[in-house]
Amino acid sequence: MRAVVFDTVGGPLSVREIPDPVCPDDGAVIEVRATGVCRSDWHAWRGHDPVSLPHVPGHELAGILVELGSGVGDLGPGRRLGDTVTVPFVLGCGRCALCRAGEAQVCPDQTQPGFTGPGSFAERVVVRPAAFNLVAVPDGVDVLAAAALGCRFATAWRALTVHGRVAPGQWVAVFGCGGLGLSAVMIAVALGARVVAVDTSADALDRARELGAEQVVAAGPDTAERIREITAGGAHVGLDAVGSTPTAVGSVLSLRRRGRHVQAGLLLGAGSTPPLPMDRVIAHELEIYGSHGMPAVDYPGMLELVAAGRLRPQDLIGQVVGLNGAGPALAALDGPAAPGITVVDPRS
Repeated sequence: MRAVVFDTVGGPLSVREIPDPVCPDDGAVIEVRATGVCRSDWHAWRGHDPVSLPHVPGHELAGILVELGSGVGDLGPGRRLGDTVTVPFVLGCGRCALCRAGEAQVCPDQTQPGFTGPGSFAERVVVRPAAFNLVAVPDGVDVLAAAALGCRFATAWRALTVHGRVAPGQWVAVFGCGGLGLSAVMIAVALGARVVAVDTSADALDRARELGAEQVVAAGPDTAERIREITAGGAHVGLDAVGSTPTAVGSVLSLRRRGRHVQAGLLLGAGSTPPLPMDRVIAHELEIYGSHGMPAVDYPGMLELVAAGRLRPQDLIGQVVGLNGAGPALAALDGPAAPGITVVDPRS
């Protein structure tokens, strides 16, 4: 099959022929129809998140179920051969106490396509265990939209609904308007929240406004103060969708008393320990959460809103490229991300 491969950290991303994946007894093979280009893939390519080399990146995917392992029984409607499926980017083992409790996103024995094994910048990819992790894509949900759900959209959904506990009328400050941040803007608006979007890019802020952000703020040294003024005391929820010291600290400082900060953007390497203002956290009784994706068991509720048209992840797609365009799109994340999500169609 054709796949995008890199052999060295930060090295060339080339399309080449590699062996077809072998389906494990408890696994499945998905023929990839769409896969997102995510900053997490960039972190792996740049060596911030170590992977085995040579490596195939890609972890946001949707496609056709084409093979099931010998140990996988009938998975029921929507998860049979020929059906369109997606998966979380964290594949839980399905056996541990956390998986059994519905918390597979923090499974200690998790695997991740594109990180712990070959990813979805390819014509086919392996997922395991299939019975626990395959998610049926409802009729009417486009495969491109389904691919956009796998990491950034699902992470934003869980960050705001589970950790942020966003309620109608509350203020949400979203720091960073790439794929994750714009997903958060769309979801927060759908939940009835009032959104302040923050970014360094005027184009990204324009896109956030188009998606329903009530206020936009160009990132700067006075960002948190401006948000507190706009929201008459501070945001109820702040979400760092970038993963940097300025955005993490800015989110915390933008909160009102008893506010909630959610860290969804990855903090890696030298930036993994930002100097958060813990004096403010204590004095204002702020809550701080990390958010690491969403388990397969929680997808149906989100997918219902997508199928009903209340959430439109397809509106976040900026461009669709073929496998030959995947490498350049990933490398382009060395600079500011273009507004929207880039999706790869391996068939083109």
